[in-house]
Amino acid sequence: MTTIDKSGSATKAVRSRWPALFALLALGCLYAALPSSLLLGGSRWLLLLIISVLIVPMVVTHYQGAHTTNQVLGYVLNGVVTAAMVISLSLLIIALPSHLEKPQELLKSAAALWLSNILVFASWYWRLDAGGPHKRAQRAEHASGAFLFPQMTMAPESKHAAGFQEWSPNFVDYLFLAFNTSTAFSPTDVPVLSRWAKVLMMLQSIISLLVIALLAARAVNIL
Repeated sequence: MTTIDKSGSATKAVRSRWPALFALLALGCLYAALPSSLLLGGSRWLLLLIISVLIVPMVVTHYQGAHTTNQVLGYVLNGVVTAAMVISLSLLIIALPSHLEKPQELLKSAAALWLSNILVFASWYWRLDAGGPHKRAQRAEHASGAFLFPQMTMAPESKHAAGFQEWSPNFVDYLFLAFNTSTAFSPTDVPVLSRWAKVLMMLQSIISLLVIALLAARAVNIL
């Protein structure tokens, strides 16, 4: 396996991590925008507080080189935001027959949950693919993983001409993949190779379908 020097690895890791951390903070803000009836315990800022508290040791462990601890913290944080999204979605579906939510709030909730779905699964894809961000940053180029990005199929001379000879996916690439999955219900230009990734993409598509077909359609119908 070809690797790159430590300074190059650190630069790639930092460039990939900050967008992922901002995405988690955005998830906390989206959660705070939901009606209180969809919040576990009714606490609007609890999730954002948990995210903010966990991000601090994640940043510290990354710069200290404690990558195993950093990875575990990442899994815990991803698990927390995933659980919060699923609980809010479940509460909204349960509340639909009672017609308690106003149409405008229903649309607002559907939009927030749909965006949260994209950010949550983009975080999982970024966290799990090819051993995670740290291991990907150690490689000179991204040649294998759970997803077959177009850059991975380019001929060496084409990669060199396009400046992709040391290309590896960062958070934006996984965000684009998650966005396509939630809109087209398919990976579009990025084939899926691993079984775990196929399972996650099926779950993301199901959640997106629930939000769009059941919640948003219901809200539009009763406006």
